[in-house]
Amino acid sequence: MRTLWTVFAKEVLENLRDRRTLFSALVMGPLLGPVLFGAMISRIVAQNAPAAQRPLAVMIEHGERAPNLVQYLEGAGVQVRAWSSATGEAGQAVERGAVAFLLRIPADYGRRFAAGTPARLELIEDSSNNRTRSAVARLHALIATYASGLAQQRLAARGVDPLLAMPVAIDEVDVATPAARAVAVIGFMTYFVLFAVLMGGLYLAIDVTAGERERGSLEPLLSLPVRRTTLLAGKLLATSLFMCLSLAISLSAFTLVFRFVSLDRLGMQANFGAYQALEFFAIGLPFVPLGAALMGFVASFTRSYREAQSYLGAVLLVPTLPIAFASIYSLKIKTYLMLIPSLSQHLLMTQLLQGKPLDPVEVLVSAGTSLAGAALLFVATGRHWRRETMLG
Repeated sequence: MRTLWTVFAKEVLENLRDRRTLFSALVMGPLLGPVLFGAMISRIVAQNAPAAQRPLAVMIEHGERAPNLVQYLEGAGVQVRAWSSATGEAGQAVERGAVAFLLRIPADYGRRFAAGTPARLELIEDSSNNRTRSAVARLHALIATYASGLAQQRLAARGVDPLLAMPVAIDEVDVATPAARAVAVIGFMTYFVLFAVLMGGLYLAIDVTAGERERGSLEPLLSLPVRRTTLLAGKLLATSLFMCLSLAISLSAFTLVFRFVSLDRLGMQANFGAYQALEFFAIGLPFVPLGAALMGFVASFTRSYREAQSYLGAVLLVPTLPIAFASIYSLKIKTYLMLIPSLSQHLLMTQLLQGKPLDPVEVLVSAGTSLAGAALLFVATGRHWRRETMLG
């Protein structure tokens, strides 16, 4: 144990002296992710929240052909603006962004309306423009309400109860809480958390293996009368320490970021504070030795710092794939899914974001699987370290 702690202290002190590596491990990874995530969420709120609050502006071409529709829209608070064909071609104006979208009234609108046949409208829009999507949806809803009112008036004028045209009515019962709805927006933060964990130990995992081999200090170290598994354990323990620091910094940053993100403007609530950050830390803690052992295992087979960076860059994708899989298939928390590291942490953290209690059995299965995987990787790396090829 004394040797292990000596190796641990040596690696920690050496890593603290390297300011550039320390900056990358404890600043770029843990802080950059939450800041970018917060900026992205704030942008989403800024684009969507005011859209439902500010008046809707609609450009209409040949509005004189549908005076009742124009009057209805103005009564609903819509800012109706006239578009003249003399100004330019409407489709090109929408395509180049001069006009967000445009409602065109065809020449036969009045005739078809009077005949009781569907009077068609032309809505010219750019569906690839995310900024106008919510406004177009609001206009669709207003026109649908207008058409529904006209249909009921026509039925009533003919002595038919309008309710006969509605054989089925749907009453939506939304069981999602504001915190559960927020997961659709902030659920991907779990990737940034797990990514920060790996980033915290990436450079140290490279330096204690490929870095020492490249500097020529690994061979004298392995020649000492000390068990190589003890040396390995000390190095991985130091790597785990910096990964824990990175995890703590990242969660602290997210706690501050969510204080400045007004999800309540979208009817959502970010269920993440200091207490949830501690729970996240406890859930992510078993992933730390697994990540350290995985990076140490891969780096042990590399011969140079640059080669180790190339291989471990792929290791950083490890938490991405299960989380992407869970997002695509909308996976719910299940006990058997707790057998998959990173996915289990993602699902448990998502459960906390939704404000739901955790099952202790699922938490133990997740932690046990991650720790078991770390132990297997440590044994495999230790066997490799005992070979003479480690000196070559």
